[in-house]
Amino acid sequence: MSQPIEIVVTADEAGERLDQFLASEETIGSRAQAAKAIDRGQVLVEGRTAKKSDRVEAGQVVVFTADDAIADTSQPAVEFSIDYEDDDLLVVDKPAGLVVHPAPGNRSGTLSQALAGRAGGGDSARPGIVHRLDKETSGLLVVAKNDRTLRSLQEALTRREVRRQYTALVRGRSDSQSGTVDAPLGRDRRNPENIAIRDDSSREAITHFQVVEELGPRSLLHVRLETGRTHQIRVHLAAIDMPVCGDPQYGAKGDLGLDRQFLHASELSFHHPTSEELMVFGSRLPADLATALEVARADSAR
Repeated sequence: MSQPIEIVVTADEAGERLDQFLASEETIGSRAQAAKAIDRGQVLVEGRTAKKSDRVEAGQVVVFTADDAIADTSQPAVEFSIDYEDDDLLVVDKPAGLVVHPAPGNRSGTLSQALAGRAGGGDSARPGIVHRLDKETSGLLVVAKNDRTLRSLQEALTRREVRRQYTALVRGRSDSQSGTVDAPLGRDRRNPENIAIRDDSSREAITHFQVVEELGPRSLLHVRLETGRTHQIRVHLAAIDMPVCGDPQYGAKGDLGLDRQFLHASELSFHHPTSEELMVFGSRLPADLATALEVARADSAR
């Protein structure tokens, strides 16, 4: 049976073309696949059929009827930990290899499915998901338990009041101790699976970085997101000749023996939607990244 998926348009996504919006949500896949689904009548906006060129508005409900069911409560193949939980939200420390919510190629065993019954609010395909991490990026993310909390946290993200800091090891050196990459991102025309810096049909993307340690040909960075686009850190750092170590898609594949990118969401802070208390969380580097960092330090000392 087909499984309808509801997606609520956020303020940050308002104004996008419908096909671009669906592709960026990673629910359908590429923009071409999204366009085909719209043309086949598989996509409804506020209960009505729409054109792929229509612009979405904040608060609109977009329903996509998938060709195959993705509502699966399978447990993920890798374990995750919950660092904090109350009546409104959870803070999860996600390991590498775990997909946040169902998407093409990853229909089951996701974080959102494992949290079924505990998380809530928003879309049926990804209840409670406030923001994402790439499959092979580890670290912290916050998940809502109800509509009110989800809306509040998403609005805080839009106002850039949720602080997300990452630890990244890159190949290359910066001329300055800190910097900002302000370059819009969109789907790569030559390879729709990739993200690229583009001037048209793209969305604002801002990344801040600070050099923590220089390690010969490599640098350890703290990276802070001002926006949260797909693959943003990896694409922005590669664009300034500091690709992420181990990144098979945009960076130095296999560097330091890594099987994935050296990127970890190490700090997360936000004001609690109910108590307004400032919540601050930290996460240590997982074993594979900690080992790679020690190898990089040993290499630089030679």
